[in-house]
Amino acid sequence: MKLVTAIVRPEKLEILKDALCAANVSGMTITQIQGCGKQHGWTQYYRGTEVMLDLIAKVKFEIVLPEDEVQDLIDLIVEHAQTGEVGDGKIFVYPVEQVVRIRTREKNWEAL
Repeated sequence: MKLVTAIVRPEKLEILKDALCAANVSGMTITQIQGCGKQHGWTQYYRGTEVMLDLIAKVKFEIVLPEDEVQDLIDLIVEHAQTGEVGDGKIFVYPVEQVVRIRTREKNWEAL
């Protein structure tokens, strides 16, 4: 099992969620987050004072799936989240050692 974490622009939330549902992704966690990457934010002026805004709103999708489905998921995310501009986001892939459903104590695939 793998955990795919995608951090994308907030305006891609509905587009990507709809694409994932259409692709029969069985479950996902979506979180609104803030962070910064290479763009390091931007400068604005507030009441005549320069203010550095270095935390940028993003949306994080987390999906656990079989290893052989990871590349298809990555391709789908890139297809629907890419604008070609700085700040499109990142995709991270992590190994998942175990999943436990708290209510029933089912493990791994049965827990998903």
